[in-house]
Amino acid sequence: MDPVITSLQNPKIKEVVKLRDRRARDESGLFLIEGYRELKRALDAGRAIQTLFYCPELFLGSNEGNIKNQCKAALHCSKDVFAKISYRDRPDGLLAVAPQMHLGLADLQLKENPFLLVAEGIEKPGNLGTILRSCDAAGVDGVVVCDPTTDIHNPNVVRSSVGTLFTLPVLEASTEETLQFLKGRGIAIVAATPHAAEEFTQADFKGPLAIVVGTEQYGLSKTWMDEADIRVRIPMLGVADSLNVASATTLLLYEVVRQRRL
Repeated sequence: MDPVITSLQNPKIKEVVKLRDRRARDESGLFLIEGYRELKRALDAGRAIQTLFYCPELFLGSNEGNIKNQCKAALHCSKDVFAKISYRDRPDGLLAVAPQMHLGLADLQLKENPFLLVAEGIEKPGNLGTILRSCDAAGVDGVVVCDPTTDIHNPNVVRSSVGTLFTLPVLEASTEETLQFLKGRGIAIVAATPHAAEEFTQADFKGPLAIVVGTEQYGLSKTWMDEADIRVRIPMLGVADSLNVASATTLLLYEVVRQRRL
């Protein structure tokens, strides 16, 4: 039987807890992946795992052992210790420390009819993770995170993406780099604004395109609005004047899916 870490003062446990903070992640180049689905998707995508921390008493099923067997370094923790390192309300006994991966636009391999999502300055990790989940579901070729204010390796991005952070290319770039990339390849820029005359279901989304979404509070910057080839609006029939950015993104993505299936 593997030795069990029972002390909350264990140096390895203290290092894991530090990785909840962005500064520690930036300095170490490491981040946290918690949960069976998230870890399975990371491993299936070939992502390296530095150390797995596990607690069999918290396992929810019978497949968690497969995750443990795929990790070279696995440390058994008591329930109290695992509760210390977990950032979930209901942990399932699996948490890993892994090296970060940073991709740029040069790493993106475009398909014949590209379908991209550009996220400008998304501030809330939960929104960014939900956007990644929707992009994976809609078959987006890649997500460009522009001028990021949220760390893509934030634990809540990993959690809310349900591991889809690892299933599609997530690229980091500046607005200037991204605009040059899209314009140079003839990829139409789609921006949503309540001031557009055309509803999003009326626009032509069948060709190469990049849907661009902006910050939760202010929406897209003037730069992206000015450079957009297609401006659309999502009709708002109640008292609210806008949707949550992740909800709006999902509507736009699935309109592309619908049109391309016609």
